[in-house]
Amino acid sequence: MAEQRNIYNKHFVNKLAYSIKAAYSSFPKDAFVSSVFHKEWDNQSLKDRMRHITIMLHKHLALDYQGALAVLYKVAPEFKGQLAGIIFPDYVEQYGLNEWDTSMEALAVFTTYSTSEFAVRPFLLKNQKRMMKQFLTWSTHKNEHVRRLASEGCRPRLPWGISIVSFKKDPTPIFPVLNNLLQDPSLYVRKSVANNLNDVSKTHSDLLLGFTEANLNTHPHTDWILKHACRTLLKNGHPKALQLFGFNQSHQVTISNFQLSATEVIVGNSLTFQFDLYGETEEKIRIEYAVDYVKSRGNRTRKVFKLAEFQVKKHLSKHYERKLSFKDLSTRKHYSGLHTLTLLVNGIEMKSLDFHLQ
Repeated sequence: MAEQRNIYNKHFVNKLAYSIKAAYSSFPKDAFVSSVFHKEWDNQSLKDRMRHITIMLHKHLALDYQGALAVLYKVAPEFKGQLAGIIFPDYVEQYGLNEWDTSMEALAVFTTYSTSEFAVRPFLLKNQKRMMKQFLTWSTHKNEHVRRLASEGCRPRLPWGISIVSFKKDPTPIFPVLNNLLQDPSLYVRKSVANNLNDVSKTHSDLLLGFTEANLNTHPHTDWILKHACRTLLKNGHPKALQLFGFNQSHQVTISNFQLSATEVIVGNSLTFQFDLYGETEEKIRIEYAVDYVKSRGNRTRKVFKLAEFQVKKHLSKHYERKLSFKDLSTRKHYSGLHTLTLLVNGIEMKSLDFHLQ
């Protein structure tokens, strides 16, 4: 999120100021821009910048809530498709918690230009029963962005969003909303439903697996959602999840010629690995590789990556070669020490090799 904060920069603030001035001639554009860039601006996070802009916007609009929304309705379409557009739902979150019906209408409108998924969370915490009823209504909306909001808004573990502790303890209130979306024609919506269910898998795997078993093979869209929802369980080699999707753990597959291009790698460089796979009988297999990364304190954490998934034909031989990068990223920093690369077939560890990262 540190890099994302720069979506709120001088260009954005000036564009916002000009757009509001065009929609509302009394808006003191220059005073607003000056007030945004205070001395702490460079050190602020994305959320802090967003909230500061929202507060300054409210101060300089000097309108009541409904009057301010009337202006923002005119301006928001100019920021369609931009993450920075979450500034408009943030205004609703900050100043509309006590104007429920008006705010619900505003969040539905603003989500079509960016997303209201973060702004709905305080409403959910304030009145879960009422907000879930709203999500249920939105789940049948004609606009895919609003239907996605119904799913994304009630995720137990929404990234960047407020965590919903009650749904971590008991996610069952979510299911009526998701049931309405299991055959949704929009991939955008289906991804959200799968991510919501994947959140559920992290605390209630049995609940998700029961839901999956009950709905699997009812519709192609549903099958896609359920498999994507079970991705964490599949990566963890959960026997029931593997069985539901046709991956037999008593497989007859052999791995040979597993090799690394080096046993020592320098951070910033790459490592290549290769192996041969032979299938004795026809069956569905899922090939993954796991890397046990050394962390800052010297402990190791495993990360599993999907390599291939297909129907093995009898006596099939295949050769695989892949490259692993050890360049530091914003999401992963590499540390020196002994790492392990492991090949898995249908969740079962087949072969492992060690290498040192320097």
